[in-house]
Amino acid sequence: MLLAAYNGMKWIGEQVASILSQQDILVDILISVDQSNDGTESWVDDLVARDKRVSVLPHGEKFGGAALNFFRLIREADATGYDYIALADQDDIWLPHKLIRAHTVLMSSGADGYSSNVIAFWPDGREKLVVKSQPQTSYDFLFEAAGPGCSYVLASHLFDELKTHIVLNTEHLQKIDLHDWYCYAFSRSKGFKWTIDTVSGMRYRQHSNNQFGVNSGIQAIKLRLAQVLEGWWLNQSRLTVIALGIANDSLVEAVLKTNRMSTFKLALQGYQCRRRIRDKFAFSILCLLLTVTGQHK
Repeated sequence: MLLAAYNGMKWIGEQVASILSQQDILVDILISVDQSNDGTESWVDDLVARDKRVSVLPHGEKFGGAALNFFRLIREADATGYDYIALADQDDIWLPHKLIRAHTVLMSSGADGYSSNVIAFWPDGREKLVVKSQPQTSYDFLFEAAGPGCSYVLASHLFDELKTHIVLNTEHLQKIDLHDWYCYAFSRSKGFKWTIDTVSGMRYRQHSNNQFGVNSGIQAIKLRLAQVLEGWWLNQSRLTVIALGIANDSLVEAVLKTNRMSTFKLALQGYQCRRRIRDKFAFSILCLLLTVTGQHK
């Protein structure tokens, strides 16, 4: 299990305890700490000294975001002897059945990669089931993740190929902002089967320090809309297509081109580009807006 941490003292203890308490699964944790100032490194070192199931990569690296921290974990993790590799954030709470459920679903579906719906929760006591298990489409992996990366479980053979790819393409991944989106895109584009579980195995903590969380509330929606209209979203798609070396077809070519006609073509194919019905419509409308405004680069 790969856990990326940064200034995590407030919640990392609860998260680690929930991981080590998984039912019917033997779990080891490898932690990478983005250079912190709240004592996270010392806490992790003490944990490693107390529990042989936990190890840590050398401290001192500064990533500035979760994606590069997770890419480091994937590059440096030795998965020899493990059946599955899971990803974890530092601030969630895993339900006791999370990993055994993932194992069961992977075995029954014949899939190589797994993610799930999650239960988001807020400090004021609110909870919400975040549904990501809509049917996958031909190109959803070029425009969205398979759900929060903290729900991902990869079969060892998929992880090995992902690791090799990341080792060989480290330089190209420096501008990738979302590791979960990228890992899903790698899996689907290379022909691996992915399953998205309807059952949540975790509580997905929402707070002011989330790098990316649930799109909940007017401010969050405004932020995401601004990112789209400023070109961040399609640029991430282009970077993903280029880094993965995805063969050109009409839709991939529309992603790669930076002109109004290409975003108009994407607008016409929104039904292939997202999973949730309302997101299909939103995708097409936003692409039309980008076509009109010219903010497509």
